[in-house]
Amino acid sequence: MKHCAGQIKYLVAIKELTDVDEYVRCVNISKHLGVSRPSVSKMLRCLANSGLVYEDFCNSVVLTPEGEKAVSEIFSSFNEVYTFFHNFLKLPREEAHEQSIRFITEFPQDTCERLKLIVKRTLKKKS
Repeated sequence: MKHCAGQIKYLVAIKELTDVDEYVRCVNISKHLGVSRPSVSKMLRCLANSGLVYEDFCNSVVLTPEGEKAVSEIFSSFNEVYTFFHNFLKLPREEAHEQSIRFITEFPQDTCERLKLIVKRTLKKKS
């Protein structure tokens, strides 16, 4: 996965919003991420140029199959990182979620993979 931190944040936001509502609009993403609507439009143009969202994102933002694949890769690390912050460090759900997003977007992918393996091994030992 070779996406910048900003792309990852937006892809995660699109996925989370899609899970709640079928139609994701720029204003929803803006509120979700706490950024301006022009910033959302700029990033969506970047995501569309990268083939991660469909070009016609004015009415509703929809991930392409490549975008779905990217989100799947992101969330493959997210679940274990979230488990680490919430279950191991005992952070509240919302804070664990926020920290997990920050971790997977700011740390190198190999670091995320290493943490993922540690969490899986620890959980396996506990069961």
